[in-house]
Order: sequence, then C-alpha cells, then structure tokens
Amino acid sequence: MKTYEAGDIRNVLLLGHGGAGKTTLLEAMLFTSGATTRMGTVEDGNTVSDFEPEEIKKGISVSLGMAPIEWNGLKINVLDGPGYADFIGDVRTAIRAVDAVLLVVSAVDGVEVQTEVAWELAVEAGLPRAILINKLDRERASFERTLEQLVQSFGTQVAPLELPLGEEHDFEGVADLLGRKAYRYGGGPNATEGEWPDDISGKADPFREKLMEAVAESDDALIEKYLEEGELSEDEVVHGVKRGFAEARIAPVLCAAAARPLGVDRVLQFVADEFPSPIDRGPLTVVTKAGEEKERACDPGQPLTAYVFKTVSDPYVGHITMFRVFSGTMRPDSTVFNATKGTEDRIGQLFSLRGKEHETLAEVPAGDIAAVAKLAHTTTGDTFATKDDPVTLRPIEMPEPLLAFAITPKTKGDEDKLSTALSRLREEDPTLRIERSDETHETVMYGMGEAHLDVQIERMKRKFGVEVSTSPAKIAYRETVRGPGKGVGRHVKQTGGHGQYAICNIEIEPLPRGDGFEFVDKIFGGAIPNTFIGSVEKGVVKTMQSGVMSGNPMVDIRCTLVDGKFHSVDSSDMAFQLAGALALKEAAAAAGVVLLEPIVEVDVVVPESHTGDIMGDLNAKRAKIQGVESAGAGKQRVKALVPQAEVARYSIDLRSMTGGRAAFTMHFSHYEEVPSHLADKIIAAAQQEKEEARK
Repeated sequence: MKTYEAGDIRNVLLLGHGGAGKTTLLEAMLFTSGATTRMGTVEDGNTVSDFEPEEIKKGISVSLGMAPIEWNGLKINVLDGPGYADFIGDVRTAIRAVDAVLLVVSAVDGVEVQTEVAWELAVEAGLPRAILINKLDRERASFERTLEQLVQSFGTQVAPLELPLGEEHDFEGVADLLGRKAYRYGGGPNATEGEWPDDISGKADPFREKLMEAVAESDDALIEKYLEEGELSEDEVVHGVKRGFAEARIAPVLCAAAARPLGVDRVLQFVADEFPSPIDRGPLTVVTKAGEEKERACDPGQPLTAYVFKTVSDPYVGHITMFRVFSGTMRPDSTVFNATKGTEDRIGQLFSLRGKEHETLAEVPAGDIAAVAKLAHTTTGDTFATKDDPVTLRPIEMPEPLLAFAITPKTKGDEDKLSTALSRLREEDPTLRIERSDETHETVMYGMGEAHLDVQIERMKRKFGVEVSTSPAKIAYRETVRGPGKGVGRHVKQTGGHGQYAICNIEIEPLPRGDGFEFVDKIFGGAIPNTFIGSVEKGVVKTMQSGVMSGNPMVDIRCTLVDGKFHSVDSSDMAFQLAGALALKEAAAAAGVVLLEPIVEVDVVVPESHTGDIMGDLNAKRAKIQGVESAGAGKQRVKALVPQAEVARYSIDLRSMTGGRAAFTMHFSHYEEVPSHLADKIIAAAQQEKEEARK
C-alpha cells in the first residue's frame, strides 16, 4: 500500500450497540471500495474483521477490528469497535487513535444502551460524531422513529442529511436533503444519481426544518438570522453542517442498509469529504519527563510520537502491536524508544492490518495507523517517542474489572504454562486483572462480565494450550473471638527414649478491628525457658493462619502466655508449638469464636428512573446506604456499605436491573461480624469441604 500524507487520511471508529451492523458495514465498505470481491457475513463467520474463533462462535465482535480502505485518492483507516459492554476496554483505547466516530444505529432496534455509552465516550474525547441509521431494509425498520429517539437521547444537534427512498423491503436508495438529489441502487454497491423525486418534497420539509434548526443552533450568528427570517440559505446550511460537524456541534445522520449494500458508497464519500483529517484535528497534548504539558503538531518532520492502542498476542508471531503516529515518521528496520516503559524496541517490518491479512508499508508518517510484530517490551497504552525527547500521552482511565472467577489448571502441564499465558493475556487486555489471593490461596481472574471472562479462558486454551477450571472466587472471611478466654495446651507423650513434654497456659482477648495480633509473655520464675516461649507463639500463629472453625485466618486477638511446665530432656521446640496450638483452640472455644466478613464500599451511578430499584436491591443485600446525591445528566450516585459476599456478582445483577445503563465501583472498607444464622452456614460448608478434601 502506498504512503499517504496526513491530509489524505481519515481515521474513523465504528461504534454502537451489539447487533447494529458495524462489522457488516465495514464488510460493505471494503466491498464497495473494491478492496474485496465479495461480502462476508457475520452468520457465515467469514467477515474480514471478525476472524477470531471466539467471534465466529459467538457471532459478535469481542475485540477491535481494523481495515484500511482506499477511496477516491484517500486512505480511510476504519476501526470496528466491539458493541458489548464486556469489551469496552478496546473502545476506550481506540477512541484516542481516531479523529471522528461513526455511530451505527439499527433502524429496527433504535437507540440502545451501548449507543448511549458510545456517544458519551465520543463527547468526552471531544470527537466529531456522525450517525448512520442502518438496516433500513429490515422488517419493522423505521427511519422516523429512530431519528426521533436519537433527537430525544442526544438533542437537537442530531441533523438528518438524508432520507430513505422506500421502507423496509422496498428501501431502494437515499434522498440527499442538502443537494436535493436522489441516489438509487440497481443491484450494485454504487448509486445512480437522479433528480429529486416530486413525491418526496412534502415528506422532506419537516426533516429539512430539523436540519436547518440544528445548523442555526450550532452558530450564534446563524441563530439570530434564523429567528428573524425563519430560514437559512442553501450555502449557509451546507457550510454550517461542515463547520458544525468539524467542531462536534452537529451530528449528521445518514441512511444505509449495509448488508445489501445500499447507501454505503454515500457513507464513504461523506467520510472522505466531511470527516476531519489528522491535520484538521489540531495538535496533540503530550507530557514531558518533567511532567509538563506541551503540544505536538501532526507533522512527519517533528520528533516521533505514536500511541499503542491495541496489542494482540499470537503464540507463533509473538505480539502484534497496533499504533497511531501523531507526529514524526515510523520506518522499518529502526529502533524506537518506548517512553512509557523507558526501553528501546527494534522495529522490523511495518504493515497495515486488514482483519488478519498484512499489507507491507514503506513507512508510517504522522496521521496514519499501522502495526508491527515481535516487540519485546510494548503493551497497550504505551507511547513511542525519541530517547532525547521521551514524551508520553496521559494514560486512559479504564473501568475496573469487578467480576471474579477463581481459576485452577486442569493438569500439571497446564500449571507450568499458566503464569505465562495469564501474563500474555494481561498485556493484550488492560481490563483483565489477575491476582493471587494470600488469604484464600486462589488465583483470581477479574473481568468486565461473564462473556469477557469466557472469551479469555477460551483464548488461553486456543493460543497457549492452557485449560483451566473456574469457580466463583472465595470470600476472604476471618475469625476472631467474642470475649476473653483461657486455655491449657498439654502435649505429653512418653514412648521410651526421647519423649515429648510441653504444657502452656494462655489467656486470649479480642483487640479492636484491624489491630492484628499481639503476643504477651508473662512467664516468670523460669516456668518455661526463654528458648521455648517463641515456640509457643509460633504454634499460636500457625493455628491462627487456618483458624479454629471455618478454615479462615484468625485476627485481632491478644494472646498472653501466663504459665507452663517443661522437662529438661523431653521438651522441644515442636512440642511447645503443638502445645501452643492446643491452648489456642481451647481458649478460643471458651471465648466464643465469631466469623468476620469483608465489607465493601459500593458507589453506583444510575439513571434517576432506576434509583428506587437499586436502593431496594442493595437493602436486600444487607447494605447500609450512606447517601444519595445527583451525579448530573439525569443520574444519581448511590453510596453504600455492603458485605462483599452479597455483591460478588453485582456487575451481572446491575446490568440486568438497568439494561447496562448504570456503572459502579467497589473498594474494600473494613471487616464486620457475620450474622449468626449466616455464619453457621458458612462454617458448615467449610467443614464439609475439609472433610471431602480428606477423603
């Protein structure tokens, strides 16, 4: 593929709810531009961008797809973002790599949850956004109903530029409201231009009115004229749309049925004519090593600044790193400095990715998007720069993965390969978190939802040959004592030859929450020699690690050693350790053992219409509501303290209750006593598990 200058490049991200037709649109764009000779379908699993086995199996995009399209002398880099909430991490990193967003909305299903999420992310990034109403050839498709929903959701900046000619199965083309031309399709992907149909004028008037209002509201000078005269000239509308879109104050609406494909050539032409080039987007803000901000222009002659927005781990090729060059020029067979990691990487061959196919590039100048293989140190979110000017981009804030699965390797061979596989998956996906719990002794994988974790486990098996079993992650309960208690540890065995002799008397009492463990030595008169006092403490601590009832650690107690006996020949370190363990068990039984559970602070941001449902559900989960406040944009923030056991699957529950419109964060707060009726069940389950493990 030839090298394009920044002014001839368009970087576009397709966003929208799952099933709106983004992958099919990309397929239609490739076909319409002549890049492919036939269109694949999601149903047949042969599309360019959804080539991973997990995507073919599920029939959805689970990771970011990429394809360059050459159209009328321009290069359009199209990124296809996943439409399901579990895979939002790819969307967040891809937004930084593009200059505008095309929001794809189904004419059948209208505005859905991820449509709103995608819009908010584009607004947050300050990117221009156009909207494509897709699937206009389907049953129950309605352009007018969908447009109305878009205006209700995103305001009067939503401006229709086209009207469909025909409805549902009779959809045959589009009418251009600005140029007053009709574009009909006679079986091929390219339209035939015709005159404005007489019968559409009356129908078009209200939509032209909507367009004029959107243009007027985007410009202070035009709004005055519009209010005075009630209309704008054709030139004012055309220029107003162009300027308003570039400044992200107008969201133009186009029409298509990508699967046929109708209207896709018009979409490509609109992207070429109206979408900003990397130069139009303006300079990028970078951060110097000293922490100061400065701007860097989109200029191939400037020092290199490039951003890694996606990393794919391949067991054969190694890493495939996708990046956007913001300034400077990346060349093959060169060395780049990874300013984020402070390391150097050797660049081999540079290529453009079209799905899984590679197309070699001679160089990648400012404004372009490309990929490189086999980089040793680079992961998603890193910045390439020069060693003498190591600037970085601000890190992207990722949502916290909060659904936890415990994973165990199925075979000994899998155990050896597990840590490598997990490390590679983590480099590929910043929304995946792996932790080893010291308290529950489990390897825990945290993800955005069940689908996210299922895909990662399938990838681990396919790419790295590691099979794991999964189960809900255990809750890290703890034990403590209710009050003071005394215990005697007696370990005396005479078996001929060396015996075992150790007796110790201890007293225990609870400490305030979080104070841990305190050991007090009150032995006097040599009842136990100093050499064995540490042995008693060791025995007590070892028993505390696994508790005395539920298999969970015992915490927040003071243990006082008050008396004991020893034998000059038969006493030993191990004997006093065993005596200390027995003494603790007896003292704990006398004091009364209670179970503690972790309490987490949950912060839920939810649409006002769902606030009552959320609070009712939290109360049912034994929560203590700490407060409710406005979060702006028609949303409320609910803060609560909740037992962790009750919200282990809260990401699934919350998505179900609100249709995915709410978000939450969760942080550990403190430990509290478990109600006795629940503690009995937890202890019984732990003891049963212990019995089964012995068999």
